[in-house]
Amino acid sequence: MADSPVGDYVQANQLRILNDFREFLSLPNTGATPGMQQRNADWIIDYIGKRGFKAQSVTAGGEPYVIAERLTAGATKTVLFYVHYDGQPVIEENWASPPFQPTLRDGMVEAGANALPWPAEGGEIDPEWRLFARSAGDDKAPIIGIMAALDAMEDNGILPSINIRLILDGEEEIGSPTLAQILAEHRDALTADLILFCDAPMHQSGQRQLVFGMRGSMTLELETFGPIRPLHSGHYGNFAPNPTDAMIRLLGSLKSEDGRIAIDGYYDDVPALTEAERNAIAAIPSIEDQLLEELALGRREQPAKRIEELVMEPAIIVKGFQAGGVENKSRNIIQPTAKASLNLRLVKNQTVEGVQKRIEDHIRAQGFDITYSLPTVDERRASSNLVRLDWRPGGYGAFKTPLDGPEATKLVALFEGIDGKPTMLTPTLGGSLPIVLFEEALEAPIIVLPIANHDNNQHGRNENIRLQNLWDAIDIYAAVIAGYGKDKD
Repeated sequence: MADSPVGDYVQANQLRILNDFREFLSLPNTGATPGMQQRNADWIIDYIGKRGFKAQSVTAGGEPYVIAERLTAGATKTVLFYVHYDGQPVIEENWASPPFQPTLRDGMVEAGANALPWPAEGGEIDPEWRLFARSAGDDKAPIIGIMAALDAMEDNGILPSINIRLILDGEEEIGSPTLAQILAEHRDALTADLILFCDAPMHQSGQRQLVFGMRGSMTLELETFGPIRPLHSGHYGNFAPNPTDAMIRLLGSLKSEDGRIAIDGYYDDVPALTEAERNAIAAIPSIEDQLLEELALGRREQPAKRIEELVMEPAIIVKGFQAGGVENKSRNIIQPTAKASLNLRLVKNQTVEGVQKRIEDHIRAQGFDITYSLPTVDERRASSNLVRLDWRPGGYGAFKTPLDGPEATKLVALFEGIDGKPTMLTPTLGGSLPIVLFEEALEAPIIVLPIANHDNNQHGRNENIRLQNLWDAIDIYAAVIAGYGKDKD
């Protein structure tokens, strides 16, 4: 936390800020559960309304988005902040504490950290403590941080220099399938001079950073088929084809031993790194050895390249596999079906349509017949190797922008004015955000501003945020709001 009026305010109001965050995180927000987000949207509208925002909840047949605006008299610049408030599904029994019962701990669960009582008024709050809950790190924190920044500025008589617009996404974790329509229908309420995407984890070094690219994302569900009913594996093994075997062979064909995607032409559209990107990567602290130690890994999948370069390449990840059971749920049967879920990360120049075609051509080349619906009994009889593909809605391409634009230069100067520390410029993060839809719909430069700790366990069990990351974020947001609209001195 910076030694500044904003930092002083945060120091004096840590518990109030945490109490607000605790209330927000207590609202279940699983993106894959229809109807769950409206309660969150209503809470947000009330919360930001107390800070002078005019807000509305809008939908386009999916989950609600919150669009809001706070005007500043005399401001000539407008910044649009993007945040999403939905979260990934939870398997509650895997968490050390209930995912929607925010819990403070004195470190990481994996390191044996202790749960702490909620602080009392006037009690000490350690900045290294972590707050555990779904969406603590991904991505409710920026909403709390932006509002706390405005509170701190008002308390100190610091006026905003910009008009502030918000678009808060209630369906990012399912691919933002209706976002394009939202942007088309509400374009006038979202125009801005700069769009800041407030999401994603910071670099493992913890250094403040700006990010200029994010990969695109697609989801593919697959299902292979065997006998119409479960069969005893002793009586029918070696006779009835096992859909589990077929799925394993298909998944194994997607990547080679060295971790490279083994689909013909998959890298044809991938752009080479620019000189500026190579220089930026070279300036980033190397953290490979640290990660191997932290994650208890005995090897890297592709050791010839740094992680910052690998996340600028496409990826295919098996998210899940379902076929029978294991341990005390295993049975000696051949299942009727096997299922898998793939996450596809796209890079610049790859298109959703192009990736889909290359993958389907590859699957056919492995000897599979493709269907897009549940096959009939006759269709199952007619095919010796059948797979059902379900391309989930909401896929989108990658975003990439130059590192040396005037907006980045101005932000770097504002951030270094906080504490004199440098700001890291990162060409691309490995995660995905629907930035390309904004690029297509709105004419404004776009930059990603991450604030969460790298080990926040986003999407997984025991998701958390380190408190110091939240305090630092408030300083960052205040710097943008107070300074971006000002002319150079």
